[in-house]
Amino acid sequence: MTELRRCGWAEVNDLMREYHDREWGVPVHDDRKLFEYMVLDGFQAGLSWATILNKRDNFRRAFDDFDPTRIARYTKRKVEKLMADAGIVRNRQKIESAIGNAKAFLELQREYGSFDAFIWQFVGGAPRQSRWRTMKQIPTTSPVSDRMSKDLKSRGFRFVGSTICYAFMQAAGLVNDHVVTCFRHDPIRQMSA
Repeated sequence: MTELRRCGWAEVNDLMREYHDREWGVPVHDDRKLFEYMVLDGFQAGLSWATILNKRDNFRRAFDDFDPTRIARYTKRKVEKLMADAGIVRNRQKIESAIGNAKAFLELQREYGSFDAFIWQFVGGAPRQSRWRTMKQIPTTSPVSDRMSKDLKSRGFRFVGSTICYAFMQAAGLVNDHVVTCFRHDPIRQMSA
């Protein structure tokens, strides 16, 4: 049996490999899943993705399975409860930004009919296909993530800098950044065709 070739970052542990093999880069059009990625990428700021992934089930429990309608109604009391939850990243600014982002997210849904319609316009409705040969070639931002960040910030979103937006684009499949030698590169490209 031959060993699967993956993007180097995925070879941290089984959880990271599973995330890489099943989710990362798969085009997402479900609004709640898009919101989950946005919230988790915001919480990742300054931390490793492995840290966030290890806590993802706790985040789902603590944040009502990433239901933006429920999160938008969180009170100061709920913020304090989240601050006491050792299962998540206890950062007040990030928790409060998730609540504010839920409100902005709902506003975008009203304006565009779905968050999906809004966010995919940045790539013309189709994933960008990269052809990186090494991990070092993969950027942390792009002109698209710069525009996305600026637009989201203008609508009241927080923790949506260009680097966070680019990580979101990679996770949600707006860009296929699997290196060409990775066993997932071509299947993801074919999903996008």
